[in-house]
Amino acid sequence: MSSPSKRREMDVMKLMMSDYTVETINDGLSEFNVEFHGPKESLYEGGVWKIRVELPDAYPYKSPSIGFVNKIYHPNVDELSGSVCLDVINQSWSPMFDLLNVFEVFLPQLLLYPNASDPLNGDAASLMMKDKKLYEQKVKGWGVEL
Repeated sequence: MSSPSKRREMDVMKLMMSDYTVETINDGLSEFNVEFHGPKESLYEGGVWKIRVELPDAYPYKSPSIGFVNKIYHPNVDELSGSVCLDVINQSWSPMFDLLNVFEVFLPQLLLYPNASDPLNGDAASLMMKDKKLYEQKVKGWGVEL
């Protein structure tokens, strides 16, 4: 077993042994869904999302592909595909990071601090900047349970 595949297995097992519910796809370790709860003290608190994770063959040297399966209203998440615009996953990924970093640091930070100046969802970004109250209502209306 090569070093990247050992690391993949170790990272997925670490995620499975944590408090996250992990559902593998096609009985492999390269594609799976993770149940993700909105961070406390955020507009997304109380919401639950299914996050699809795809690990490339070159993981951990290449970043995982992360996307929301169920809808979320957020400036940095594509409304149709669920793709996430997150610099640390897309451009700044390092093999020092692991899957727990994604779910314990990167995604909570994304939901706590949306970046309206680099949007994937232009409507959400525009509403966030123009009408904060309406934006907050819309976010809370979309944060439904699985």
